[in-house]
Amino acid sequence: MSDIQRAGTTPRYSDFTLHNGVVYCVEVPPDENADITTQTSAMLACLETLLMQAGSSKQRLLMATLYLTDMADYAAVNAAWEAWLPAGSAPSRACVQVVRLAKPGWKVEIAVQAAV
Repeated sequence: MSDIQRAGTTPRYSDFTLHNGVVYCVEVPPDENADITTQTSAMLACLETLLMQAGSSKQRLLMATLYLTDMADYAAVNAAWEAWLPAGSAPSRACVQVVRLAKPGWKVEIAVQAAV
């Protein structure tokens, strides 16, 4: 029996992976036509749901990596992030600019790891 648990597994990815008390999630924008604030807020809501399904929460985030196609969106992403994250629970975080994401119109992608 594997000590790795997966949920929502497809041939390319799982909605989340759980191993040794840590859940790993990546979320992408549900609407590629939305502005950066809407994309970010929608992804954070989806991440919150995935974390809860895995037995964790946004208060238990360990690390976050944000991928932006345009660093001019950094302030808007930070505003959505800070509105979503409870005070005192900020994880370690990196934010990097990428040339593009998998689907045209995606402006941001977020990967997180959280304790269960």
